[in-house]
Amino acid sequence: RLDPLRIGWAGLAGLLLAVAGAQGQLLQPPRASRSSLRPGAAEHAAQFDHVFNGTVNRGTERLYSFNYTSQAGQADALRVTVKSDSKDDQYPVLFVVRQQKGVLSWQLPLIFHGLYQRNYNYTEVSRTLCPSESVPMNGSSEQIVFINVASMAPYDAHYQLQVTKIKNFQLSMDTTFTFTASPSQPQYFLYQFPPDVDSVIVRVISKTIYPCSVVSIQDIVCPVYDLDYNVEFNGVYQSMTKQAALTVQKKDFPSKQFFVVFVIKPEDYTCGSSIPPSIQAIIFSLLMVYACVFFLGTVYIHAILFSFLTFFSFYLGALVVGFVHHSMLVYFVGPGTMTSSHPITASTPEGSSYGAIDESNSSGGQELSTLDRRPPCGSDTDSSVEEESDFDTMPEIESNKNVIRTKMFLYLSDLSRKDRRIVSKKYKIYFWNIITIAVFYALPVVQLVITYQTVVNITGNQDICYYNFLCAHPLGVLSAFNNILSNIGHMLLGILFLLIVLCRDLLHRRSLEMKDICAMEYGIPKHFGLFYAMGVALMMEGVLSACYHVCPNYTNFQFDTSFMYMIAGLCMLKLYQTRHPDINASAYSAYASFAVVICLAVLGVVFGKNVWFWVLFSIIHVVASLGLSTQIYYMGRFKIDLGIFRRIAIVLYTDYIQQCSRPMYMDRMILLVVGNLVNWSFAIFGLVYRPRDFASYMLGIFICNLLLYLAFYVIMKLRSSEKLLPFPLFCIVATAVVWAAALYFFFQNPSSWEETPAQSREKNRPCILLGFFDDHDIWHFLSAAALFFSFLVRFFLITK
Repeated sequence: RLDPLRIGWAGLAGLLLAVAGAQGQLLQPPRASRSSLRPGAAEHAAQFDHVFNGTVNRGTERLYSFNYTSQAGQADALRVTVKSDSKDDQYPVLFVVRQQKGVLSWQLPLIFHGLYQRNYNYTEVSRTLCPSESVPMNGSSEQIVFINVASMAPYDAHYQLQVTKIKNFQLSMDTTFTFTASPSQPQYFLYQFPPDVDSVIVRVISKTIYPCSVVSIQDIVCPVYDLDYNVEFNGVYQSMTKQAALTVQKKDFPSKQFFVVFVIKPEDYTCGSSIPPSIQAIIFSLLMVYACVFFLGTVYIHAILFSFLTFFSFYLGALVVGFVHHSMLVYFVGPGTMTSSHPITASTPEGSSYGAIDESNSSGGQELSTLDRRPPCGSDTDSSVEEESDFDTMPEIESNKNVIRTKMFLYLSDLSRKDRRIVSKKYKIYFWNIITIAVFYALPVVQLVITYQTVVNITGNQDICYYNFLCAHPLGVLSAFNNILSNIGHMLLGILFLLIVLCRDLLHRRSLEMKDICAMEYGIPKHFGLFYAMGVALMMEGVLSACYHVCPNYTNFQFDTSFMYMIAGLCMLKLYQTRHPDINASAYSAYASFAVVICLAVLGVVFGKNVWFWVLFSIIHVVASLGLSTQIYYMGRFKIDLGIFRRIAIVLYTDYIQQCSRPMYMDRMILLVVGNLVNWSFAIFGLVYRPRDFASYMLGIFICNLLLYLAFYVIMKLRSSEKLLPFPLFCIVATAVVWAAALYFFFQNPSSWEETPAQSREKNRPCILLGFFDDHDIWHFLSAAALFFSFLVRFFLITK
């Protein structure tokens, strides 16, 4: 039929031939602009699911209208699919979709700009139109959509147009379905919160090798940002290759519904793949979406109670052990005489020389007795005690350090000749210094991670932080509260260890005040300053690990390991100080060494890919091992200066070339040879493989050296006929068992900042404990317990 229309602003009249189908009308205005078309020009809706073929040029354009009725309680969505055989990007075919509340437009060929001036052209585009708003339950509404096709080409440009209704546009709880997408054919779906659900986790799985995709959660706002260059403009989003998971809370969406948007990137640079562009441009993705109940408020309460009760049970166990120990002392020794016992004499057979002070071989025992008879008695913190630097407590006129420390058979009294109160005060500097370091180190860390979390919340970019998104429970502004809560064990057990050390310190002071001869002149000298520092370091490890897990990523991983270096170093210093109380490193030099280690760790993070850094680090590692071994072997009496190489050459020539001599200190030599072999192996491994996780590599060096030295300490105790008491033996077994279990969960790796965010999400796993904690959280629990038992081993092995 013919329908006369007035077209153009010049008042020209013409006839427009409209080819009308059963459900629609096609308009062909000659040389008319789209703005000159009257809104009422199309009176009937075009047919859905029908493929319209046509041509447009500079003087011809097409207008289609589609009418449909929205039923009560549902949101309808339409999908427009267009194709064109024109590949001329100078004269693209333009498509403009007009709806009630918005306009959507694109062109064919659709061009995406990649890196290095690389362009990707697509001749087929499929877009979902912004859905109509759901109408009241007792009503319906009429909707109309106009699609205008035009081109400025001087020739006929062919196109195809098809509009379909999306059948499964709204996601359902616990429902899985599949769909396809490509860079030019994004998809998005609607999800509405049920009344009894506060939060959901949306999980996306791709079973194809490629592509690199972006999954976005956006509020119900039109237009929907569903193209590669604008998907990051709204909501929260993640990049993915094989899987992604986004946690969505109802409180963040006033309308109680949101869009789940899927965009395929034209190239895989973001996800870290090396697929050639020619392949990337044609691959489609098969995805599955899960929408499920994520948490209820009671889950948080149960998780918090579980965490605190688990570690408060250690407090209960400590009380029980302390009560049993006190009861046994009262039963076997008798009340009022506990301090007169002789634990070293009772547990060390006659002739032992590794544990006890032998007064017959040096004057050390007499010197201690003389010093301890001075008033006041046994006060380690008394302000009247002179500083070590005020006078020399070992006058060279009475004894020579070179003579005493280079004896073939050393006794503990040879290495414990300084006033006990002065030495104890020296070691308490470790405690006060580590508190100062903790405050100045932790405050900038807290400020930085708060900034990270704020940026994540504002921008919605969830590629900044490497969470296990399948088990990330948000709370307030925190995105993964479970990873932070699981570090509570380090703090609680650190406080418990400090209380245990304080109790033993007070008992020792009481023994000194009562003039107990065993506490004053027998056994290993008891100095608790390093133990206090170890307890603070354990607490700070929990604090900094929690800070790191606020937003774990490549740039702040050293926060999680810095105090682990200190813990390992303090444990080695404490083992050495036990048998060498007079020649141990001062707090200032020890913490300066830890500062150098942390600087190396930071440099390793920054320059870890540079082979010259590894060459330099390996050289420093080997030279430091040799220098430290020399100091330990000669008890600090080997002077390190420019003439050291000449002296080393003389020793090697006279002892091993001119004549084959047996090492003077065989036990120390065996330990140092094994230690150097271990450290050289680490240096070679680092130089060959250059692990990206340099902080963990450094931590492995410290832990291996610590275990080696602890094993040597225990072996030497047994060689010297000293006994391992039941409780230290129990702690050794418990430490080994708990560490084995902890390391199992540590190597599960539910995420990894060594890879791209999308590759890291391939390792994400669901929660395995209480529906709240993942493998890494269990590692936090077990590692805290393992460190606590390790501290108890050193504490009771040394002080018993």
